[in-house]
Formats: sequence, C-alpha cells, structure tokens
Amino acid sequence: MSTQRPPEMTLEAIRSVPLFASLDDEAARELRDLLRTCEISAGAVLFCSGDDGDAMYLIESGRVRITITDEDQKEITLAELAQGDFFGEMAIIDGKPRSANAKVIEDARLKVLSREDLLNLTRNNPKVALEMLSATFARLRHIGELLQQRVSRNVNEEQAKRSTLADRSADLVAEFGGSWKYIGAFMVFLLVWVLINSWLLGERTIDAFPYVFLNLVLAVVASLQAPIIMMSQNRQSSKDRLRADLDFQINLKNELALTEVLRRLDVLESERLPQLFAQQDEKIEKFSAPSSITSGLSAP
Repeated sequence: MSTQRPPEMTLEAIRSVPLFASLDDEAARELRDLLRTCEISAGAVLFCSGDDGDAMYLIESGRVRITITDEDQKEITLAELAQGDFFGEMAIIDGKPRSANAKVIEDARLKVLSREDLLNLTRNNPKVALEMLSATFARLRHIGELLQQRVSRNVNEEQAKRSTLADRSADLVAEFGGSWKYIGAFMVFLLVWVLINSWLLGERTIDAFPYVFLNLVLAVVASLQAPIIMMSQNRQSSKDRLRADLDFQINLKNELALTEVLRRLDVLESERLPQLFAQQDEKIEKFSAPSSITSGLSAP
C-alpha cells in the first residue's frame, strides 16, 4: 500500500461526499490540502475490528466491504461501499478502536484523512464537525432501514416459497383429516358401506358381516394418514425455526444500530458539543468586544 500526494481534487468532488456537502470554498480547499491518495488492490484488508482509529477514507473508485464478526464467529456484512462513499468516521471522531472490518473487494483508489488533521480542521471550523455528525447519523438511519427490510420478511410467504408440491399436498391432506368435514364424510362412508353390503346386495355382497374388507381399507387409510400428518407437523416445526431465525436477525440488526447510535450520542455529548459551544462563545466574545469598546468611548 503506497501513500502519496494526490492529484488536484475539485471542490465539487469533495462536496459530492455527503460528509462535506455543505462546506464553503475555503473549508473545502483546506480539506483538499489535507487529503492523501492511497491505491489498494482487491483482497487487501484496510483495518480490522479493534485496530486504532487513526484515519477515515473517501472512495474515489473501487469497492469496499464493511463487516463485523458476531459471537458465533460468523461474518455479517453491514455495507458495500463504492465511489463517493466514506467510512471509518466513527473511530476518527472518538479516537476509539475500530468497531468493524474493512476489506477492498475491487481495486480501489482512496482519499485518506488522518484524525489529527481532521481535529485541527474542526477546531478552526466547527461547522465541519456538525456536518460530519449529521451525515453520519443520516447514513446510519439509511443502513438500519435497509438491513431491516432485508431481514423483516413474512414467515408465511417465505415458507410458501420453499414448499414443494408434495409439501402442499401433505398440508391439504392433514388439514382435511383434522376437520369436521372428514369426520362427517367418514361416518357417511361407513353407513353407506354397511347398507350396501348388508341389505341392498343381499347374498351377492362383496364384504359380508363382520366387514373384513372394510377393516382392511380403514387400516390402509390410517397407515397412510399418520405419516402424512407427521410430514405436515414437521413443516410446522420448520416454519417455527424460520420464524425464530428471522426474529434473531432482526434483533441483531437492531442491537447493532442502537449500539452505534448510543456510542455516537455519547461522543457528541461528552466531547464535541462542549468544544463547539466553547468555540462559538469565543467568537461571540470577539465580535462583541469592539462594539463594547466603541460604545464606551462614545459615552459622555
């Protein structure tokens, strides 16, 4: 990975990044002078969870995947970023270790802004810090909504997509076999069978009392009905597991979103706001001082 002075970057290109969209020309030029160019090949890991958060990145070209690893050591993709996106802003704001992993999945050209340079810039221009926080929260809400849409699915519709013709047939048979329609039809069938073989056919009956052939038919029906009902019950168990899995994914995404919101709110409350208010007070005092001196001199 090589770092060098970047070619001149236009102010419009800087403002195309939501993080710096509202910067004026002077602030944008200051930021442009602080950026460094970094060209990285696909497959390279930019940083891992727990690394020092000493820089943020703006993507000029290529793609970067942001992931985390849960307690079961499963990799969860939070976002895939492309040209115009930015990442690494959380660690550069609070100075704490990285909370996610970043890997280049397509040859990328990145603009790198170090934490020290960013802090110097925000001290001189508090508006940059406010715009950064606003853009970060907006992106967090967007990612939360996107992930929620990906995992919030109707269990019945999802199960219907996975079911085969045999599964649907088993459900229909089990549904009919556990209804009053089946009981009524079964009683009518028995009554008709007895009437036909006892009275209507007389001596030409095919199943005389005690109806041995009827017992055989009932045994075959019962032997087939039992596994079909078990198949339907197994599908219900699979549906319950699917519902539990979707609930887990939703809870996991919400937990991640809430954790990041609380962390950023803590940084905003404990670090950035006091500094911003102090800088604003200093500017107000500077602007009000000459007017007070002038009014004192003009007084008789």
